[in-house]
Amino acid sequence: MPKSQLLELYVHGLGVIDDAHLEFEPGFNVLTGETGAGKTLLLGALDLCLGGDAVSSRHAINGDLRVAAIFSRADGHESVLSRESGTSRRLRSSLDGVPSSTEVLRSLADELVVIHGQHDSLALRSRAQVLRIIDSRGGVSTSELDDVRRRLIECRRLRDGGGGDIARRQRDLEFLDFQIAEIERAAIVGPSELDEHLEVLARLSEMRDGRAAATSVINRLDADDDHAVLAQLAGAIDQLPRTIVYEAARTTLIGALESAREGVRELTDISEVESSDEREIERLEERIGQLRALSRKYGGSLRSTLESLEELRAERQVLADSAHRLAVLDEEIIRLGSLEELLAGEARRERESTAAALSEAVQGQMNRVALGGASLRFVVGGDDGSEALILFTPNPGLPEGPLQSLASGGELSRVLLAISLETAHEDVVAVFDEVDAGLGGQVAQQIGECLRELGERQQVLAVTHLASVAARAHCHFVVEKNVSNGTTTASVRRVDGEERVLEIARMLAGDEMTSQALALARKLLETSS
Repeated sequence: MPKSQLLELYVHGLGVIDDAHLEFEPGFNVLTGETGAGKTLLLGALDLCLGGDAVSSRHAINGDLRVAAIFSRADGHESVLSRESGTSRRLRSSLDGVPSSTEVLRSLADELVVIHGQHDSLALRSRAQVLRIIDSRGGVSTSELDDVRRRLIECRRLRDGGGGDIARRQRDLEFLDFQIAEIERAAIVGPSELDEHLEVLARLSEMRDGRAAATSVINRLDADDDHAVLAQLAGAIDQLPRTIVYEAARTTLIGALESAREGVRELTDISEVESSDEREIERLEERIGQLRALSRKYGGSLRSTLESLEELRAERQVLADSAHRLAVLDEEIIRLGSLEELLAGEARRERESTAAALSEAVQGQMNRVALGGASLRFVVGGDDGSEALILFTPNPGLPEGPLQSLASGGELSRVLLAISLETAHEDVVAVFDEVDAGLGGQVAQQIGECLRELGERQQVLAVTHLASVAARAHCHFVVEKNVSNGTTTASVRRVDGEERVLEIARMLAGDEMTSQALALARKLLETSS
């Protein structure tokens, strides 16, 4: 499988570095040079290319900065990450020559490089990174757990969005049922039923209210005694002579009498119908009161009441369907919750087992990185073991605590080297900044051997001041500082052969080059090849 590699680094206008171009090799690459020559600036340039702030290098940025890093990626493609600034010193980012953002560069950097510095580490900035080391070591996959959690979140979102309170949903259904039943019990015939009943009631009420007057009229016109008007009219007509002269008048009067008697009969009929419909009036008044109450409650008319009935039925159907769906969601949430608990338990057990094994393995590397008296443990917590951290104590008998809180800069770098020896991945580049600070002798040789061993599995870039470490590198770059006409500049060049012997000898003896230093330098290089 192809490895991620840093192929080239180009730096222009960063502090004392006017122009520098480095072409790296697979394996262990080393940067050496006198103190203050500009080695840290080169790492700052790389950090800028990776989207970092390079705070320690910002004071060195002039108005014409250009830095670029070319990587070959594990997928076989090449990427160019670059930053530059103009006269405003505002940094611009680009990826493969296209304007981009620092966020994009940082995201890609996570796939390409892990930086181990004395005071910081991209690998251990968060517990998530520690967890990634554990999961990678143990082959722990939480994809099924992550999927269950995503589905659980979505189910809860759908339930809450649809009225997640079961009691509230039930209250809403009961109230809708009450409203629907109230309207249905009324059995409204149609939107005009109230108007029709009012019309009939008005007519019956008029008949009822006129009954006393009609009875009085009937009694006065056609009572059984001789004082009735019609009886007296009939008697008066009988007194007319029955001659031709009076016949026409007689006939007219008899017609009037018959018409009056017909009117009395009609009044009698009306009075009899009205008296028999008293119960109907009471029924109509009760029905009208019921319909008016419903109208006031549901929009002001029977038409709006009937429309409300249809709307209530539709709303209830929607709520009933929703209640069914929500009930299904509730069941699914319970099922997914149980599955999440099961999978989380399995993940925690796997991570605990891996953390214990990894702790033992890394502890076995501590002597090699000059930390024989220190102890280190990977620990996990939480229901799924995702709360991961590294506990460390530099000396026996002292309480342990978080690695980055208790380890000094040099200790942190060497711990990270020990961890890398057990967890190295060929798909990222490892960068170590002065991992050998404060060391020497046999310990320094061990550090060099560790870095070379690590370089067999992944590309390594290290800054060192120790000859025994530099001699183990596959590729060696020297940063040199020059002063000309009162101006200091730095240059970078790759050294091989006799030039490399001279650099190793300088690192051993300083400016006083001796035959013994040259001999020792050759011996170191011979034993490292």
